[in-house]
Amino acid sequence: MTQSNSASDSGTGARGLWSSKFAFILAATGSAVGLGNIWKFPYVTGENGGGAFVLVYLLCIFIVGIPIMMAEVFIGRNGRHNPITSFKLVAERNLASPAWRISAIIGMLAAFIILSFYSVIGGWAASYIGHAAMGDFTGGTADSVGELFGGLLASPAKLLIWHTIFMALVVFVVSRGLKGGLERAVTILMPALLVLLLILVGYATTTGHFGEAVSFLFTPDFSALSVKGVLVALGHAFFTLSLGMAIMMAYGSYLSRDVSIGRTAITVGIMDTVVALLAGLAIFPLVFANGLQASEGPGLIFVTLPLAFGNMPMGGLFGTLFFILLLFAAWTSGISLLEPVVEWVEEKTEFARTGSAVLVGGLCWALGIASILSLNVWSGFAPLGMFEAFEGKTIFDLLDYFTANIMLPLSGLLTALFVGWFVAKESLRSDLTMQEGSFALWYNLIRYVTPVAVAIVFVYSLIG
Repeated sequence: MTQSNSASDSGTGARGLWSSKFAFILAATGSAVGLGNIWKFPYVTGENGGGAFVLVYLLCIFIVGIPIMMAEVFIGRNGRHNPITSFKLVAERNLASPAWRISAIIGMLAAFIILSFYSVIGGWAASYIGHAAMGDFTGGTADSVGELFGGLLASPAKLLIWHTIFMALVVFVVSRGLKGGLERAVTILMPALLVLLLILVGYATTTGHFGEAVSFLFTPDFSALSVKGVLVALGHAFFTLSLGMAIMMAYGSYLSRDVSIGRTAITVGIMDTVVALLAGLAIFPLVFANGLQASEGPGLIFVTLPLAFGNMPMGGLFGTLFFILLLFAAWTSGISLLEPVVEWVEEKTEFARTGSAVLVGGLCWALGIASILSLNVWSGFAPLGMFEAFEGKTIFDLLDYFTANIMLPLSGLLTALFVGWFVAKESLRSDLTMQEGSFALWYNLIRYVTPVAVAIVFVYSLIG
């Protein structure tokens, strides 16, 4: 390997740059903060014993999440193109095989597939805003709230309408480009999301069970944490930061060279974790106050919480605010999932930004229809049911399984191996602009610790 010269900002031309480091941090945090923080983190914490799981999760963010995020941003900023081209250019500058760009290809394909069903879930959040505002949860029972959610899933027409609305919101922002779309959206949505979350945490302090929630989240009980729980924490730390989807490569391609990748990645990791913990502090007091179970599983947000809001003072108002928060989180993540593919289409075809966004968004929307139908009309259809491991898995289940368990960890593993072993050390040191001690820590993590950790998650997800 030979030392490569870092790509300069010259020649970035019309593609533009983030207006500030803060804009990039908001965008990257907006990508990381999504349904994973507000929907998944609370219930996997509940299922895995609370405080001990949170402690392991935080450790995993710093030994797996942040190192890979830095590697992805490095590739994007060094390449200054769409993720596939950036990966190829960085490989060539370091005399490595351009075939390493398969990592970006896998990541972009995963982002496209994830958005197709993520949009369906985003539509659930959007539909629940109206239910909360109209008082449909008020005085509800477990049966009535469950029937409301079941009725939504059973209606292809309702799901299609909300899926279309959500995808249109995502396409609109991405079609506006970097400054007028991505930047403007995140500078509005992210502060609004944080304000809403703080209001909900404030509301949670009035339930009389806030201390119980704090104890549950921050008092480690390692007897309640299994080996499986450790691996779930490791996997969730990886996925919550939007890694393995080529998103940070796309966002990194717009990042100015005077911004420290290391410091910004750490900031994003901290902000993402703070949001996840605040979501737990907003949700668990409501769960405990209503005598519900913290380990309720995926139904925690769409069944358990509406039941809680429906039986609490001012529950209608705060339930509405909660689902607006959930929509904003899903929207910022949806934007980031669409961006890498749109960036590639815009560079590789004659389509302008708007045409690229409409084309990719339209194809993604069409794929999402398969997920919608798998929740009702095709619910008994298991495409790979002849294999025992996939027995009973619908199209929705399979898309989720293959992206989360195979494509994302594989892309992240390849990226860590490439940057850790095939990029010149001096090039990394020059681009990352870190103090020597911090750089040495990151370099050893990305070479040895991070790939092993991701490989463990990868293997476990396949055989577990």
